[in-house]
Amino acid sequence: MAPHLKVTLYEGSERLGGWLRTKRIDVGDGEVVFEQGPRTLRPNTPAGFVTLNLIRDLGLTEQVIKTDKTSAAALNRFIYYPDRLVCMPEPSQGTYAIAWKLLTEPVFKGFYKMLFEYKRPRRPRELDDESVGSFLARRTGTTDIPNNLVSAVFHGIYAGDIYKLSAKSITSAQWGMEGAYGSITAGISQMGKFQNAIPEDVDMENEEKSLFTDNERAIVEGTSVYTFRRGIGTLSEALESSLRSNPNVEIKLGENVGKIEYDDQKEGIKVYTTQTGEPPTFHSYVISTLSGRTLSTLTTASDDSFLTSLAETEAVTVMVVNLYYRDEDLLPERGFGYLIPRSIPYDQNPEFALGVVFDSDATVGQDTVPGTKVTVMLGGHWWDDFETYPDEEEGISMAKAVLQRHLKIDQDPEMAHASLQKDCIPQYTVGHEKRLKQAHYELLSAYKGRLAVAGNSYTGVGVNDCIKAAKVVASDVARVFAITGKRVSARPDLLHSSAFYTDTANEKLPSFAFDHEDSISTRFVFERSYGNEMMQKGFHLRHLNKRSLFSTDRRLRILR
Repeated sequence: MAPHLKVTLYEGSERLGGWLRTKRIDVGDGEVVFEQGPRTLRPNTPAGFVTLNLIRDLGLTEQVIKTDKTSAAALNRFIYYPDRLVCMPEPSQGTYAIAWKLLTEPVFKGFYKMLFEYKRPRRPRELDDESVGSFLARRTGTTDIPNNLVSAVFHGIYAGDIYKLSAKSITSAQWGMEGAYGSITAGISQMGKFQNAIPEDVDMENEEKSLFTDNERAIVEGTSVYTFRRGIGTLSEALESSLRSNPNVEIKLGENVGKIEYDDQKEGIKVYTTQTGEPPTFHSYVISTLSGRTLSTLTTASDDSFLTSLAETEAVTVMVVNLYYRDEDLLPERGFGYLIPRSIPYDQNPEFALGVVFDSDATVGQDTVPGTKVTVMLGGHWWDDFETYPDEEEGISMAKAVLQRHLKIDQDPEMAHASLQKDCIPQYTVGHEKRLKQAHYELLSAYKGRLAVAGNSYTGVGVNDCIKAAKVVASDVARVFAITGKRVSARPDLLHSSAFYTDTANEKLPSFAFDHEDSISTRFVFERSYGNEMMQKGFHLRHLNKRSLFSTDRRLRILR
């Protein structure tokens, strides 16, 4: 952080951490860790490298607990279909065993059709986007694969409906391969060329890896996923502690932001809170990590249609139920857990469960007492039309019913907790990319590049990628201040047009938003001026990657 910058963080609730929610439960003779939100991180991605360096900088390396790549949790991942757990193919199972499983297990019905995907016609040129389910059914010639396999995976990531989620935004690599090469199969054969078209991720990956110590390298090489001994909340707690120790950072808890307004005279933004009688506060730049829908209600413009694109952002609600049993041998299988596809019969899933995590296998070393710990996820898109949701007692009862039916667990847990996460996962529905473009230009026009957006409404729903993108946007702000001083003039020449790339063409459009993760189809990258070996400078509206550490409702990170 630039030493002269003043940072104000507005938080509507009485805690920081967003969807990172760790609950540490005393069970008498020890402690059990319940995760009510994200629970593990993947190390071996460009975004994961950024997180590892942050962990080192926060002094948390010694608190990391790793799930080894050779562990049961790494190798055994299941789908429940139609009435039993099916272990997904993995190289260590052997070629013959994998082939037999693909041919005999009903969950893999139609899988052979993927061998002929390259023969299927390319999508019509006028098709700008479609659902993930429609896209994969069209490419494979069957609905079995998306319904039985892909829907389960998307329940685990987005808790969403594959027939609503955007193929262009979420399965962007595959969408781009079809557009560029005519099929996914052909695209895979050209993978090197495809990746080389996007240099920014490679640059960041190399930069982050150059900062690694032996500790970070060891985690990347041998670890499937990792977390912390006292839960993933350790990360946000350490970051909060670091911020509070910085005299330039002011944290305002319990202060909802009511309006953000551009000030033409001062060339900055006025932030109004909902505190009665409080005057607005002026800030040079604002980074909003609110949901898109919430942000649309706080912005000001003369046109009533302003930011309707963000107002259309949908989100799903998930109930997370944590259960702890004293018995160490309750689970019928060892592994990470299982996901539930949309295609299983209703009588096998009347509770609308999305999946179950075997926490006592997936995160060994957190609890100080032996036993079996599981987490059941309920709801998601299945609850889209619900006007009311189960309470905690009902949620626990539903989770117990799922475990009894699927895993034959009849015991009552010694400890159980259910938490309702309202609108926790935004849904990138068909047309998401188009709405982001519209929102980008609307925000740029109204706020002259002084308002940037982050959080999980825009370009991803995970922790790693948000950390990566948060670093990028913070670096941008610091760089602008370093170039021009604190009183930055919002001149057009400072707000350079970057190159906006689609996956299907070499089309370029002016844009200030960039740096999407691999899971997003749109690529926003810097125009570089290699002639004078300098990157063009300026502050850019960025649609940041995946979930922010600070992403709960009514939250803004402010720079002034």
